[in-house]
Amino acid sequence: MKLVVVLVITVIMLLIFLYEWPKIEKGQKKERAAFVTLTTIGLLLSILLVFFPEIPGPSELLSNLFYPFGQMLDRSRS
Repeated sequence: MKLVVVLVITVIMLLIFLYEWPKIEKGQKKERAAFVTLTTIGLLLSILLVFFPEIPGPSELLSNLFYPFGQMLDRSRS
C-alpha cells in the first residue's frame, strides 16, 4: 500500500514538474536549478513521511533548538 502512495506522489510531482518547467525561461539557469532542487527535496520529504510518519516537523525542531535560550531568558528576568 505504501508503494502505491509513493507512486501516486511521484506521479503528481512529475505532473507539477512538467507543467511548471516550460514556464521557466531557458536563460534562467539559477531559477531552474532552484526549482529542481526544491521539487526534489519536496518529493523526498513526502516519501520519507509515508514511511516514517512520526518524524517531527520543522516547528518541533525550532522549538527544541530555541528551548535553552528561552530558559536562559526566563532565568535572567527573575
